Amino acid sequence: MTKHELVIFPPTCFSCCLLHLSKWQLHPSNCSGPQTVAAPLTPLYHFSLIPHENHLTCSGPPMEIAREHTENLSVTYTYSVRFEENKSIKWASRWDYILESMPHTNIQWFSIMNSFVIVLFLSGMVAMILLRTLHKDIIRYNQASFSEEIQEDFGWKLVHGDVFRPPRNRMLLSAFLGQGIQVLIMTFITLFLACFGFLSPANRGALMTCAVVLWVLLGTPAGYVSARMYKTLKGVNWKSNFLLTALLCPSVVFVDFFFINLILWVEGSSAAISFGTLIGILAMWFGISVPLTFLGAYLGSKKKQFRCPVHTNQIPRHIPQQSFFTKPLFGIIIGGVLPFGCIFIQLFFILNSIWSHQMYFMFGFLFLVFIILLITCSEATVLLCYFHLCAEDYHWWWRAFFTSGFTAVYLFIYAVHYFFTKLQITGIASGILYFGYTMVMVLIFFLFTGTIGFFSCFWFITKIYSVVKVD
Repeated sequence: MTKHELVIFPPTCFSCCLLHLSKWQLHPSNCSGPQTVAAPLTPLYHFSLIPHENHLTCSGPPMEIAREHTENLSVTYTYSVRFEENKSIKWASRWDYILESMPHTNIQWFSIMNSFVIVLFLSGMVAMILLRTLHKDIIRYNQASFSEEIQEDFGWKLVHGDVFRPPRNRMLLSAFLGQGIQVLIMTFITLFLACFGFLSPANRGALMTCAVVLWVLLGTPAGYVSARMYKTLKGVNWKSNFLLTALLCPSVVFVDFFFINLILWVEGSSAAISFGTLIGILAMWFGISVPLTFLGAYLGSKKKQFRCPVHTNQIPRHIPQQSFFTKPLFGIIIGGVLPFGCIFIQLFFILNSIWSHQMYFMFGFLFLVFIILLITCSEATVLLCYFHLCAEDYHWWWRAFFTSGFTAVYLFIYAVHYFFTKLQITGIASGILYFGYTMVMVLIFFLFTGTIGFFSCFWFITKIYSVVKVD
């Protein structure tokens, strides 16, 4: 039978005994390597005050120490421990006992319900547009002649000759979309593995290591999507587009981390990354990620150009004067509110895990919120895109990306609020570290939320203009 060493932390007062008993850890003394076996303990006994140590007894009712008692009091108590191995717990469910003992579970369910309400609201709005308004528009367009009355009543068809006109800075947009796809797939796989118990929350570096490895290996989808979209936007310099995709956003992140690490070196912190590790990261970037991105860009450039459902006019159509509510800035600011409303509660626990050294283990909730975020970004962006097309504003490419990507701005504002209200960080170096890591989070969040909104609008616009008869 394996012997175990019971590590006891003496309570500071009599009333803390049960609290400490419920949080003991069992450390196997004969195991090879550091290993901790978590053991939730349930006390099946009571404490009794024993007036005379020479006559030890556990009989009698439990006694209490009155608050008014100010003199020294000697308390003698006994306890017994019985170890029972539970073989019915599955490997993926080994951390459930922590979830059951935490008081934040009700808050998590409130967050999920709040997110579901937002999704139902947006789904109802989109369904109303697609099934009623838009469906009736398409039927009338296909049955009636192209008269002035229809042109005035239904503005989204009037821009059919300009809706697929390539935007400005098409190469930069393509690079953002490629990096966004890379981050989106990386985030999905990482949360999926964590949700099913493959990444232990006890190992705080496992999640980050998995994310970095996946990002390095997902260079091919990034290059493919970027090159394919760049060719769709009638771009010709696919090699320059490949370099921008492979180097732009990773360079920003690497410079930020290097600057943070430089501060840690100066401060003499043990959290500083060694020079060899930085060289290893650069080797993975240029030795694995960049070649894979080139492979994806090469395959994407060889694919046939995406065929738009309608032709683009040679002369751009004049955009009428827009009201305050249909201007791009107002739509972009409003578009990020609802997606942020789905994640702000989870964001609080994530920031607590990072900066308050608390264990984050509710990956099931996080994965569900992630799926809700995808749906919310898609529906909110499609909804606002339809309103702008009805206002005869066909400049949707960048606006679709920024509408859902603006959620990252609200994330940054919340991080600033968290810094000043929840943390007691002093010193310029500590503040720079906090905001340095926060900017990396904001950039990653901006890329994948903007990508979700863009491709949702791209699919929506392609579908509605492919079913309309254009003379």
